[in-house]
Amino acid sequence: MIVHLRRLQNDRSYRRQEGEYVCDGLKLLREAIVCGAELGSVLWGGDQCLELPADVRQFSAPVELLHYTSPLVNGPGPLFTVRIPEPDAKSRPRRVIVLENLQDPGNVGTVIRTADALCTDLVVLTGACADPWGPKAARAAMGALFRLRLLELPLEELTAALREWELPLYGAALSPRAADLRNVDLRNAAVAVGNEGHGLSEELLAGCSGEVIIPMSSQSESLNAATAAAIVMWEMRRGG
Repeated sequence: MIVHLRRLQNDRSYRRQEGEYVCDGLKLLREAIVCGAELGSVLWGGDQCLELPADVRQFSAPVELLHYTSPLVNGPGPLFTVRIPEPDAKSRPRRVIVLENLQDPGNVGTVIRTADALCTDLVVLTGACADPWGPKAARAAMGALFRLRLLELPLEELTAALREWELPLYGAALSPRAADLRNVDLRNAAVAVGNEGHGLSEELLAGCSGEVIIPMSSQSESLNAATAAAIVMWEMRRGG
């Protein structure tokens, strides 16, 4: 069990092979149960202190071993595994945020958490994004992974899906041809936010219906990717 939990935290391909990821903390465990997330197993640092579904496997370990296993320094636990949900590419969304090559797992998790809070229908990850099911991203998402629809798609499949959903794609870009975000109708649209350092790829921008920019002080060069995505999703929600 200990080896399994540590491999799930440290190995992206192993997470995909096993179809589950690791979360930590009693608050998140309660939230997972309320949201109907499919739990696999729970590792307690001592006695069980929460009633769990009958099919959930439970283990107990000394606190020192729990600390060794936890992704947190002296994390209180419990640690538990959650089934990665099957991707749903069929249901038509109205508001979609696309992340391309977003490499900071904290940013990825923060975008997922914000998307859940602002009622964004779908988050799509394309390119070389950090794993949303990794421990840092999952922790930053704060339970939103239990509720929010998420897809990982190559750019070609993303383009095909948007065409099927009849949604235009806009790229958030620092470009002289980009329109003020506030003046674009984003009520039924997808907006892409790019890499923390390099922005969106030319390939993705070439497939966009247009580009949008967040108005800001001339003294500021850019925004953090998660902050930019939050502003975009606020505008998508504000538009209806």
